[in-house]
Amino acid sequence: MVGYIIGGILVLIVIIIIGLILRKKIYDAVDQHESWKMDIMNRNVTGELQRVKSLNLSGETQDKFEAWKSTWDQILTRDLPDIEEYLLDAEEAADRFRISTAKKNLKEVETILQNIEELIEKMFKELDDLLDSEKQSRKQIEEIQPRIKELRHSLLQNRYLYGEAEPKFEAQIIELQQLLERYQEEVEQGNYYEAKDLVVQLTDSVDEVAEKLEEFPVIYKKCKTELPDQIKDLLAGINQMKDEGYRIEHLGLEKELNNYLDQLAVSVKQLEDLEMYHVYELIQAIEDRLTEVYEMLEEEAKAKSYIESHINSVKSTLASAITDFKETNEEVDLLQQTYYLEENDLELYANLDKWIHQLEKQIAQIELDLESESQTYVTLKNQLKSTKDDLEQLHHSHKEFKEQLQTIRKDEIEAREKVVNLKRQLFDTNKKLQNSNLPGVPSYLWNLVDEATDRSDAVIEKLEKQPLDMGEVMHALSEAENTVNTLVNQSDAMIEQAYLVERVIQYANRYRSKYPLLATKLQEAETKFRNYEYEQALDTAANALEEIEPGALLRLKEFVDITT
Repeated sequence: MVGYIIGGILVLIVIIIIGLILRKKIYDAVDQHESWKMDIMNRNVTGELQRVKSLNLSGETQDKFEAWKSTWDQILTRDLPDIEEYLLDAEEAADRFRISTAKKNLKEVETILQNIEELIEKMFKELDDLLDSEKQSRKQIEEIQPRIKELRHSLLQNRYLYGEAEPKFEAQIIELQQLLERYQEEVEQGNYYEAKDLVVQLTDSVDEVAEKLEEFPVIYKKCKTELPDQIKDLLAGINQMKDEGYRIEHLGLEKELNNYLDQLAVSVKQLEDLEMYHVYELIQAIEDRLTEVYEMLEEEAKAKSYIESHINSVKSTLASAITDFKETNEEVDLLQQTYYLEENDLELYANLDKWIHQLEKQIAQIELDLESESQTYVTLKNQLKSTKDDLEQLHHSHKEFKEQLQTIRKDEIEAREKVVNLKRQLFDTNKKLQNSNLPGVPSYLWNLVDEATDRSDAVIEKLEKQPLDMGEVMHALSEAENTVNTLVNQSDAMIEQAYLVERVIQYANRYRSKYPLLATKLQEAETKFRNYEYEQALDTAANALEEIEPGALLRLKEFVDITT
């Protein structure tokens, strides 16, 4: 029982402590909000608002000032006293430990104070905007006023450059002056925002008029004199070129250029009404087109000069090519009686013939077009240049073909010389075998001699064949050369082996009496030597000697090489 009483007392004490802590927080919050309220009351808002009196206090400026003053008065007379009431109610609620009620009052106070801060900030921002607007507008007007005077002075001084458009420019400058006067009126009436809008409008208008005044004389002069004069000169040049025989009638340039003259006359009227901007594109288009026409006519003149300078030389070159090809034709006929021409050679020859006939047709067509005047000189120049290039390529291909024909004859002569050389090699090799002082020559070498002789004779037979097929000749010659080379190499190798066997046996005889096994091997090697088996004899004798005296074979080889 006592425990429950003590527990209840402790709980009560805790509740009282918590209540005291919460009440203390309420008191602190009341003090903070009171300080915030006093800070707002002590601000020099009225002094800040007095800055607007530097402006003309009338019109919208007067309305703004009255609205700001009324807002501040309401804050001082209504909102701040209401805050005081809420703070007192919060303190009383805290005294009675009505914490939630106190917090509600404090929340209301905070909302009111926050709204007051936003209102003050908004007033100061509007005030700064108004003052800045007036300052910026005044600065811009100070720059615009002399510009309007300069525009008027420039127009009066150069009015002859503007023709019939001068009164309209004068009217636009007067409108600028009127906008300036309206600005002054708005400022005097305190309507600074209206004045600011007028400054923006006035700045754009001054820039636009200044741009027109600067660009108009150039465009006006182009439309009225420069481009028309240029077009007329071009028309005169076109007529002169026609008289000189140029083929430009079908281009329709006169109609196009006269149409430009009409458009420029209309553009002059439009410029005098200050309708400038769509004229820019027309001028640019005309200038670009005139440049194209000048380039076109210049190319036509160059083309005519090119044709006159090259037509005869191209015709002469073609005539020479035809004559030269006739000689080649005769040469081909003779060669075909003697030689067998490959299919690709005959095909190349036929293509050259077709090529020449095609070029003849091209030149004939160019001359026909020159007489009928159905093509421009530029077109004919391109055709003639193409024909000229084809002639150069034809000359190159023809030259290669003639060199190919010469190669056929050259190959025949070289083949005959090689056969003679092969025959000489066969004779020398046969003589070398017969004079070798050997017991005999292996049969495979005599067979190779017969084969090499037959292959050499086959080359001679093909060289005597009519018509001569150099493909077959070269193939037979290649086989004969391979066989003769094999014969020469194997004959030399066989003779060298035979000499080396003799030398090895002679050298090894010094050991014959001391080494019976060596004597037996040497007897075997001698038997093989007499049977023309020189390679086997060398292997037998050399192996036996190396067992007795290592390295002897190498020394003997060097000696044989020196002596042979």
